[in-house]
Amino acid sequence: MFPRPSDPVSPDDLNKLPPDQARVVQKLRRFSMVSGLIMALGVASILGVIGYRMMRGKPGKAGDVTATLPKGARIVATAVADRLLVVTLDVGGATEIRTYDLSTLAPTGRLTFAIAP
Repeated sequence: MFPRPSDPVSPDDLNKLPPDQARVVQKLRRFSMVSGLIMALGVASILGVIGYRMMRGKPGKAGDVTATLPKGARIVATAVADRLLVVTLDVGGATEIRTYDLSTLAPTGRLTFAIAP
């Protein structure tokens, strides 16, 4: 007697089935294994993207920052450009430009101008 559709099919039951029905059962098993593998890979990739976005560090907000200027320096101008804070200084007659990252206020560069003799 053949198993009812709700009963699991064991390998011994496959031997009792006619060959064409056994092939169909094998194809269904293979299809369900491939389908399950694809679904597991999809879930893993989604969890990987979520984990990557959560672990990707966001820059901290700038708090109170004190920038030290050279003695006798005065600020001539300030500007914001391309996520940078640009400060132009007059240091003893020479012009200097300092740039800071706008989100963290960390120094990113310094450009000094001097008059050639």
